Amino acid sequence: MVINPKEEMRLAAIRGLYDYREDIPEIVEKLVEIHNDVNNFDRESSEPVPSRDAIIRIIHQFRRILFPGYFAPVKLDKVSLQYYLGQEAVLLFEQLSHQITLCLKSDNAGKGLSCVYCDEQGREEAIRFMKQLPELKVLLTKDVQAGYEGDPAAGSLDEIILCYPGILAVTVYRIAHHLYRQNIPLMPRIISEYVHGLTGIDIHPGANIGASFFIDHGVGVVIGATADIGNRVRIYQGVTLGALAIPKEDVERLRTKKRHPTIEDDVIIYAGATILGGETVIGAGSVIGGNVWLTESVPPGTKVFIKKPELILKGSSR
Repeated sequence: MVINPKEEMRLAAIRGLYDYREDIPEIVEKLVEIHNDVNNFDRESSEPVPSRDAIIRIIHQFRRILFPGYFAPVKLDKVSLQYYLGQEAVLLFEQLSHQITLCLKSDNAGKGLSCVYCDEQGREEAIRFMKQLPELKVLLTKDVQAGYEGDPAAGSLDEIILCYPGILAVTVYRIAHHLYRQNIPLMPRIISEYVHGLTGIDIHPGANIGASFFIDHGVGVVIGATADIGNRVRIYQGVTLGALAIPKEDVERLRTKKRHPTIEDDVIIYAGATILGGETVIGAGSVIGGNVWLTESVPPGTKVFIKKPELILKGSSR
């Protein structure tokens, strides 16, 4: 029988595919062997992990409730607002309580503990959080207003809400911070890291940030877990409120200690400034110039700038 050359090539390809597949069982056996090693990081539990995608959808539900009319394709007026918020709040409660429950179960499973009351606790923590939504709304209104008043490039409050990455980052931080304070595992960091990837602004949910906070531009901003920031503080891109490097053997001892600076009320921190250390306090009303490196406190009303560098200009031979 004569075989068409194209058919012969197809059959050869199939034979070759099966030849390669013979190696797969050995690969799988090695993966299982590594998985069974006591030091592996794989997860083996009867409890499902929380859904990152569902938690991201919850973020958008929060924004629709906290900024009604901006992030949903519906027209709202005084008559329809209450109905709209009621629908969104019920849906949010259902999704939030379910994901909190999964976070609690996952955390307990990782510690080898059972979680008999996790479903009930998930509902309790969800409604406890939602009771704080009015407070969050007030704080975010002040943040938006601070952004508008602090940036002459802003054309309107709508522009601040819809376009500014700093407002997105602060909105999500305030949500994550309340969940963090409720000791909900995993979810605050999932939320924070999602918006970190979107904006380049990294705010740990454990940081304490006062009212009327504004981040201008924002890319490269880092705010550590134990940072304390007062009211009416404004910072620019590339600012780091970080911790001093510590030896590996001291990590556990310092895990619950204050490691990041305190920024008092009405401080401005310009682009590229780095402020480190848990004992570092920037006094109220101070101005920290661009690219300043600080590991010590400054008193209230201080202006800290780097000495103007010498510029060297080289022209052509002509």
